[in-house]
Amino acid sequence: MFGRLLLLFITIPVLELMIFMFLGSKIGIPTTLVIIVITAVIGAYLTKSQGREALKKYQEALAAGRLPHEEVMDGLMILVAGAVLMTPGFLTDTIGFLLLVPTVRHAVRGMLKSYLKDRVTVAGESVGVPRPSERKPPAGVINVEAEVVDEKAGSKSREPTN
Repeated sequence: MFGRLLLLFITIPVLELMIFMFLGSKIGIPTTLVIIVITAVIGAYLTKSQGREALKKYQEALAAGRLPHEEVMDGLMILVAGAVLMTPGFLTDTIGFLLLVPTVRHAVRGMLKSYLKDRVTVAGESVGVPRPSERKPPAGVINVEAEVVDEKAGSKSREPTN
């Protein structure tokens, strides 16, 4: 595993430098730098908007009492996409933009599922996600016993209020 990562961390920057030098000689260094900055800005915007959508789907899955495994995988892929889009380079930008395309993410998620299927064990039916009927009231709700005074009739009553 370490050898593969080392090879990856050496190969990708070398490829990126080769692409930079090639494009810089063809279209000029200023144009190449402008393209890099523009892709980073567009990538940051797309990552932010799709990250919010992934978070919304994650919360909806939890609210429905489902295990949000697909939503978590999508969120992680969007996070990786954002990281590689912020890294200067055309190869990493291509990978990042591909991971922001929902159909590509779906295909990658399928490959990841089949790869992780025999490597990950999920125990329990709901894995810590309470069913809607078992949920506690939201934090911040305080039950208070108070005395209500009816000014017109002058009577008092003790009623629990929220």
